[in-house]
Formats: sequence, structure tokens, C-alpha cells
Amino acid sequence: MNLQRTPRPALTATGAGSSVLCTLQSKEQNLTLSLNKRCRRRLDSSRETASPRTSAQHLSPGLLHLSPEPQHLCPEPLHLCPEPQHLCPEPLPRTSAQDLCTSAQNLSPRTSAPQPGSLLCLLPHDCTMMPRFLAVLWLAVAVRSSPRSVLEDVAVERLVVPPNCVREAATGDHVRYHYNATFLDGKTFDSSYQRGGAKVALLGEGRLIAGIDKGLQGMCVSELRKVTIPPHLAYGSTGAGEVVPPDTTLIFELLLVDLWNNKDLVVTRTLSTPKDCKRSVTRTDFVRYHFNGSLLDGTAFDSSYARRQTQDTLVGDGWVIRGLEEGLLGMCVGEVRNIIIPPFKGYGEKGAGSEIPPQATLIYDILLVDIHNPKDNITTEDQVVPESCTRKSVVGDYVRYHYNGTFLNGDTFDTSYQRNSTYNTYIGMGYVIAGMDQGLLGVCTGERRRVVIPPHLAYGEQGAGNVIPPSAVVVFDIHIIDFHNPKDTVEIQVTHKPQVCNETTEVNDVVKYHYNCSLMDGTRLFSSHDDDNMQETTLGYDMVVDGLDLALRNMCTGERRIITIPPHLAHGEKGASGVPSSAVLVFEVQMMSFEKGVPSGYMFVWLGEAPSNLFQTLDTNQDKKVLLDEFGDFIKLQVSEGKGRVKPGMDMEQVIQDMFQNQDRDKDGAITEDELKLKVEEDREKAEHDEL
Repeated sequence: MNLQRTPRPALTATGAGSSVLCTLQSKEQNLTLSLNKRCRRRLDSSRETASPRTSAQHLSPGLLHLSPEPQHLCPEPLHLCPEPQHLCPEPLPRTSAQDLCTSAQNLSPRTSAPQPGSLLCLLPHDCTMMPRFLAVLWLAVAVRSSPRSVLEDVAVERLVVPPNCVREAATGDHVRYHYNATFLDGKTFDSSYQRGGAKVALLGEGRLIAGIDKGLQGMCVSELRKVTIPPHLAYGSTGAGEVVPPDTTLIFELLLVDLWNNKDLVVTRTLSTPKDCKRSVTRTDFVRYHFNGSLLDGTAFDSSYARRQTQDTLVGDGWVIRGLEEGLLGMCVGEVRNIIIPPFKGYGEKGAGSEIPPQATLIYDILLVDIHNPKDNITTEDQVVPESCTRKSVVGDYVRYHYNGTFLNGDTFDTSYQRNSTYNTYIGMGYVIAGMDQGLLGVCTGERRRVVIPPHLAYGEQGAGNVIPPSAVVVFDIHIIDFHNPKDTVEIQVTHKPQVCNETTEVNDVVKYHYNCSLMDGTRLFSSHDDDNMQETTLGYDMVVDGLDLALRNMCTGERRIITIPPHLAHGEKGASGVPSSAVLVFEVQMMSFEKGVPSGYMFVWLGEAPSNLFQTLDTNQDKKVLLDEFGDFIKLQVSEGKGRVKPGMDMEQVIQDMFQNQDRDKDGAITEDELKLKVEEDREKAEHDEL
């Protein structure tokens, strides 16, 4: 019903009999009321005293303006009228007072607006309030005469409510929701599920039918609602084409799957963080991380764990979506972070394939595995340098070291300790990755250090097989066992030398000594003290490693030395039983005694000049031949008088026997003058023969 706002409702009184007619005019109908004389008199007497707040001119004829401020209608207490005849005993034309009163059961004296389907019946205590009563009654009758003017609201039934609701949809929010739309008889006329995608909408901007807009207000993500929408909040009297008839009540089952606002920021929450964070992500850094990606309703769309490979990206250069770049900033290696990204900082209106729908909020659970910058160089940490470091490694040195190889997150990819063998290499010559070449320079024997190597100085974008992934920072905790240079010689340190030293060892001498043998890191390999087994060797006879043979020369009895022998003068690249390959050996030696020796190939040497006529000196009985007894007696005499020396370490009789056999060339048991020749003469003849 259309009510005029300009002319106020006209209230007139006519007749002089027992009753007076009060007529309230409206555009569409007339309402005639019969009042008794008492009401008329009370009405007349009240006209002069009525305050402006009680006059009919303050009443609004429009239903929607009935009571925004209840005092405008009812400044004084009003009572319902279960017995309207007490106040209005005479019949009212065109309607029944009893109907008016009984139809107002849903309205309380404090109600500011009529309930749908109710009729106002606010009767005053006396007729002084009758002008106001008539105006209100006029509005009530207007409502009664036009039922469609009573506007019902949407009815909301919350079918599924998530246990945790961190945010509710409100005006200005964007929402993404699924729906099934049916009529009251259950017939479906539309469904987002059948359309193959959720609907995206902006709340409170009039872009949805009013009932849907109201039904979505206050919803949580993953909440399921049943919303019943009356026609005037749906498609009204016009309907929607051939799908929705006019004046049809609709039922929508709504499932909210996403919610965001244009003012939203990327939200990050740290779930765990390492105790020691030496570096965090900044722009232009390159990171490797694992992630689980899901939508706001929990639907997973991707996971690096499923691929068993990290996601690798440069930060701040547009390689990934903007929200993820923002969320990665400030992370430490080993940190776990939850990142919520609104659609406009994710994949926006286009989405990404079939996994990420348009306008989807994204949730990433990130574990940062690795971080470096393309400008990084190696870094050296946790150095433990021995107090006595007389030499540091240089380019060209050969280094033996143990190592543990890990990634930045601490996962081990290799270790020399498990193989029980050092890693051996020349440094500064490209035999190892560039970062390790740098990291091994300037080390001391026994030093420990950690070398952190960025991928461009390690295994690069290709990685190394299934062991080291692409673009991985590698960390080596190394322990330098020893190093040497191919040009190194034996290093001798005399720790004790007797004050009296008349004679020293030399080549061909038989020496007796005690020793301890160890590696440069102090690892003991052998010791003559273990079984009190004093060592004996003849110098120059290739009976010990070259470096030791050299170091045992020129020693006095009782002298002590520390001898450092590079591997090329020890057991070399192959090593020996109990000796690692390419090991530098350290000997602690004490010379116990020695015997002067004879040159190699000799069994007896003269210490002075030999007799001018040796055969005659040997042939003591002058029979022109020398027998074994004569030969033996002569050699023993020369040794006892200090004129000659037999090969040390051998039995005298055996030496004499061997020497005699060498001179008895025809093997007849006697040496003749023609057979007897000194070894020096034999060697001269042999040399001349070789030259010929």
C-alpha cells in the first residue's frame, strides 16, 4: 500500500449525538471509527493541552518509519487491549475491535516495529490519547489491508560449523563459496558444483541478491549453512527468467571455501625456529625449501615432499608469486613457517591449472633448507688451530684430511670417517671443487675448521648424482691430518746429542736403534718399545724407507732425533700394512749402537793399504797355494789388528768361507796366485769389459 507522506492523516469529528465519528483519511481507503460521548469530551478537552510530542503531526505515515524512535509514537505508557470494549464499547465500522486486539499478540508495549503478520492495537488509558491512537490504528489497518508489505528476513540454519573460526565474513570481504539452490519442494534449479567451480563475490556491494548477501554474512571458512530466502530478498515479483518463478521462496545450501579482503596482508606464523640463526633470507638470495601447499579449506594442491625434491628459487626477482616472496623474507635455515597469501598476491583471477582455482587464498607450510647469494664466497668457521703451527698449506701441497660433509640443515651426505680413510688431494690445482681448493689453503697440520661453500663454488645447478641436489650449499667440517709438498725433504730435529761423539754412523754401517712411529696427528702406528725389539739395519742397503735411512746417518750412539718423512720418501701413495697411503710419518729415534760396515757387495775391506804382495803374505808356507786354513787365519789376524773389517752382522766363519769360495775359481780347494784378485780389480776389469 502506498501511503502519502505530504498531507498528514486528517482526523475529524462529526455529529452531536451519543457518539462522534472520527475519520482518518488515507489515499486508498477511509477508516471510520465510532467514539462515545466520553471519548469526545475527553478529546475536546485534550486538544488545548496536548503537547507537540503527542500530536498526530509527529506520526510518520510510512511503515518503514513507524518506530525508529519509539517515543515519537508512544511517549506515554500504552497498554494492549485484551478487552477493547472497556475503552471503545461501541462497534467500529469495517473492522472488529476484537480482531484488532487479538491480532496484536506478538507486539509488546516496548516493541519498536510490528512483527510480520501482526496488527497494531495500542489503546490509550483514556481518550486524551485518542488522536495518537487513531493515527497508529490507521497504520495498523494499512498493514492489515496489505499483507505483502510485511517483509520477512532470511532464515539461517548452521549445518556445519568448524571448531576454529579465526575470521567471519563481513561487508567488504570477498568470498568464494559453493552452493546448491532449491525451491521449497526440494527441486534444484542451480548449483556451483554442477557448474564446476565455486562462485566468487564481494559482500555488501549489491552484487548479490540480498538474501545471499545476508546469508553469507558472519560465515566461517568451511562452514555449511542452509539459508531460506523470501521472495523480496531473492528475485521478487519478477522472478528470474524461466528458472525462478515470481514471488518464490528459495533455499540455498552454502559452503564457504575462501575469504579475503583487499586490505589483507601476507600473514606469516613461525612454527619452529633453530636456536642459532646466523643468516636470514633477504632479497636477491637463492633459497631451497620444502613445502606443503593447501587452500584455505584445507584442500592440498602441491607438495615438494611428494616430489622428493626441494623448491629452488631466487627471492625478489619474480620467480615465484609475490606473497610467497614476502613470506620467505627473514626466514632462517631450519625454520618452519606458515604463510597465508591472499589471492591478489597469489595466482589471482586466473588461478593455476586445475589445482588452484581463481581467486584462491593459499596456505604454505615452509621448511627452509638452504640459503645463499650468488655473490657469496666461501666462509670459514669454528677454526681450531694447534698452538704449534710452523707451516701452513700453500698451492701445490698435498693434503690428507678427514671430513664430514653436510647441508645447511645438518643432513649428512658424505663422511670420510665411515670409510676409515682420509681424503687426499693436491690443493689449488683443480683436483677438488673450487670452494674446497680455497678452504684448504692456509691450514695447519692438526687444524680443524668448517668450510661453508655456496653452490657456484661447489656442485652448481647440476648437483652430484643422487647425493647432492642442484644449487645446494655444502658444509665441510675438516680435520687436517697432514700435508706435504713433492719437493719436501726429510726434516730432522735433534732432541739430544751426547757431549762426547767420536764416531758417527754412515752408509754401510749396521745400526741398532729404538723408535716410535706415528702420523702427523699423533696417531701411533708402530713402536720398538712395545716388545723391546730394538731395530737393526745396515745403512745404505735399502733395508728401511729412504727417508729413515737418510735420517739415521751421522748419528752418535745415544743421540735422539725427531724425523719427519714425506710420503715420497716413505711408503708413498700406496702406503703399507698399517700405514695409510700418502702419509707423512714421524719417527722418534734413539741410536743405541752401531758397527762400521763394508760397501755393498763386499765382505771384507781394508781399513788401510792392502799388502803390496798379498799372495805371498797369504802363502805362509810358500807352497804356491793358499788353503782355507791359511786364508782364514790371515783374515782373522787382519780384523784383530784393526787392519781390516768383515761385513757386520755376519758370522766370521761364514764370511771367510764365502770369500775363499769366491777366490777359488777352479774349485780345487786351493787359491793360486793367478786366481787371487781383489774385488776392486775385479770391478775394474768388469767395467772395462762392459765398455768393450
